[in-house]
Amino acid sequence: QVQLVESGGGLVQPGGSLTLSCIASGFPFSSYAMRWSRQAPGKERELLVGIGTVGGGTTFADSVKGRFTISRDNAKNTVYLQMTSLKLEDTAVYYCNARQLEVDYWGQGTQVTVSS
Repeated sequence: QVQLVESGGGLVQPGGSLTLSCIASGFPFSSYAMRWSRQAPGKERELLVGIGTVGGGTTFADSVKGRFTISRDNAKNTVYLQMTSLKLEDTAVYYCNARQLEVDYWGQGTQVTVSS
């Protein structure tokens, strides 16, 4: 059974930092590219960052460039999203996503709320 379980979300003040984790199981994690996306209330899901099977992160969203960093640990079947200098507009549900060709697996998401 394929599972992607995100954790690490919560409430953080503007300017703060947070690191999300996503633990994968049920598929060959090291063979899949991994991505993080988010969805804010009333908005479409936004692709943020991605990482290849052996590393090499890519930022897709200008809104998080220089602030969000993706990394992975294939030995732990885990992908991380390090978020710094958080802004009010970063409030959203954050999802991890595993992709190989046309196969996509998604987690259930973790809520991140940036508020003073």
